[in-house]
Amino acid sequence: MSSSSAAAFGSADSTAARRNTKRPKYSKFTQQELPACKPILTPRAVISVFLLVSVVFVPVGVASLLASRKVVEIIHRYDAECIPQSNSSDKVAYIQNPSADKTCNITLNVHKHMKSPIHVYYQLDNFYQNHRRYVKSRNDEQLRDSEKWDSTSGCKPEDMANGKPIVPCGLIAWSLFNDTYIFSRNNKNLTVNKKGISWKSDRDHKFGKDVFPKNFQNGSIIGGARLNDSIPFAVSNNYQCMYEIYGSPLFFYEQLSQQEDLIVWMRTAALPTFRKLYGKIEVDLNEGDTISVILKNNYNTYSFSGKKKLVLSTTGWLGGKNDFLGIAYLTVGGLCFFLAMAFTIIYFVKPRQLGDPSYLSWNRNPGGH
Repeated sequence: MSSSSAAAFGSADSTAARRNTKRPKYSKFTQQELPACKPILTPRAVISVFLLVSVVFVPVGVASLLASRKVVEIIHRYDAECIPQSNSSDKVAYIQNPSADKTCNITLNVHKHMKSPIHVYYQLDNFYQNHRRYVKSRNDEQLRDSEKWDSTSGCKPEDMANGKPIVPCGLIAWSLFNDTYIFSRNNKNLTVNKKGISWKSDRDHKFGKDVFPKNFQNGSIIGGARLNDSIPFAVSNNYQCMYEIYGSPLFFYEQLSQQEDLIVWMRTAALPTFRKLYGKIEVDLNEGDTISVILKNNYNTYSFSGKKKLVLSTTGWLGGKNDFLGIAYLTVGGLCFFLAMAFTIIYFVKPRQLGDPSYLSWNRNPGGH
């Protein structure tokens, strides 16, 4: 056999052996030999980082806390006072009686100037919108697409009524909040703007512009507010109007994408105490003003010992009144400053050489004990 043949056979054997081996192809990446930064946490570096965090966090915390304190809120609980004295022993029977007068008058006193827009919220306590079965009780396809109006999977027990599909179906829509508020100041009504109170992404993508309520709240038990379930026989592209022969609008029908109270309600809350935006008052309220409120106490929170509150609030650059963010920043910044000072004292009072091997455990106890 010639030398060239032997070399060829040797090369083939080595190639075959390389194919059969499980050893990866050598590279600096696979062997973790790439250049890397391995910082050493020296006392000066640690102290500097803690000081930097405290210098940044403390001013942010102070600014956040001041912004929250500038927000003016009026909170009024009304679920107890809006029950007549004669029905105080059985509140559930009163609230479930459709013939009972649920009108209630309350007064709000403005203790500080409130700059518009003033957000009107209703607050519910002990209402678990985050319950798994409650959150899942909806059908998003039905809400988006008019052709899927009969799609009610996941909506039980509020999926059908009188043998027909419910639109919108599910427990979330069925339990829609239905208390109403009318505000006045000095015997002049204060208009509450209810447009734009929901998320634009919800209106545009989660609720269809061609989806209308059908067969809603027609079951044996009424859960909350009703929706307009009339269906127009002729629908224009922009205004969803029914027209007479002469072309004038006879009725106006709101699609689900326009019923913003429903959209706000169906964005479920994560905690059992939550607020939902009811509308906006777009005039200033002055210090000392007295706001008269005529409300309809329709919503049943008495069955589960819930509470109802009416909230008027201004907003700041951080949103509504919430001290938590400012307190959290101040706490972290203060803790970092304390640690920086403690490490500085230790560093100067009892310094030690960096990388001193005498501090290793096996050097402290040479005998292994």
